[in-house]
Parts: sequence; structure tokens; C-alpha cells
Amino acid sequence: MELVVATVGRAHGLRGEVALDVRTESPDERLAVGAVLATSPPDVGPLTVARTRTQAGRWYVTFREVADRTAAERLRGVDLVVEVGPSDEEDAWYRHELVGLRAELADGRVVGEVVGLEHLPAQDVLVVRETDGATTLVPFVRAIVPVVDPRGGRVVLDPPAGLLAADADAALVDEPGAGPAPDDGEG
Repeated sequence: MELVVATVGRAHGLRGEVALDVRTESPDERLAVGAVLATSPPDVGPLTVARTRTQAGRWYVTFREVADRTAAERLRGVDLVVEVGPSDEEDAWYRHELVGLRAELADGRVVGEVVGLEHLPAQDVLVVRETDGATTLVPFVRAIVPVVDPRGGRVVLDPPAGLLAADADAALVDEPGAGPAPDDGEG
């Protein structure tokens, strides 16, 4: 499976340098000088990292195959990819390991399918397409997703009331005195 390491952004300067939108947690390793990266689309690469630098948290890279600004501008939007197997870390999964997994509750009731993984500022979220077609963002934390079983083809969810679209009504509380006053016929 291919993992996107970075997406090429705008050209920077006249000598072929490009800004990168980095998508890996280990850019020093993946973007090391001499690294050869496949591309998507594949006909653009492979590209060999000739020089890297960071400025204000942003990565800039020059590739051996890119000599000037014109060539660098043609790379905009190209993904730099590497081939990966399953994650070897405990409690860490790649997006491709999660997408397609059945989402079920602890009692085995199927509530949908994982269709994506998004990295939000506070935490990662699973994108779950529920059986009725609704899309729900499920915080990817152990308290709500206690079981991730790629080999078994499933994730188990323990969502709080109202998180899933299918049980949103369970989150509504019927309190006396809440809501509009009953119509007494006088008006």
C-alpha cells in the first residue's frame, strides 16, 4: 500500500525548490537527502531528494531531477509516496488499514463502515458511514474505540449517547416545562 509522505506545493525561488505539505510524522527520515520517492501520478517520478531545509515549520525540498522554477511549478499537487506494509507499532494504524473495516457496537450490532481517517487538531477521528448512509466523525480514542481489529475486519465502538446519527434521538432529554407551552385553545 502506498502512503503519502507529502504533497508538493508552490515553487520557491528560481532553482527548482518546492514547498511541501508534509503528511508524515517522520519527515527527517522520509525526506532525507538521497531518498528516492515514488510519485502519484507515477509518470512524474521517481524523484531524488537533493537538499532539504525548514523555515518557520515549513519544509522546502530540491530534487535532483528538477533544475529550475518552471520544472518545479509542474510538480505542484503531486504526491510523494512510499510503499508500506502494516504498522508495526502497537495502537497505531495507517489509514489504509482502517478504511473498509466494519464498525460495530460491543453487542455485535453493525452500525456502519469506516470510510476514512481525518487528522484534526485535537485528535484523529474515524469517518464512519452508518447503515442509513449518514456520515459520522468518531473520535479515535480508546474510550470510544476500544477495539481495532484489522485482521477480524472490524472496529468496536462504545459511543456516548447521541454520537451516532442512528441514536441521536437518545441524546434528547424530555424535561417538564421545556419546549413551547401547550395550546389551551384561547388565543
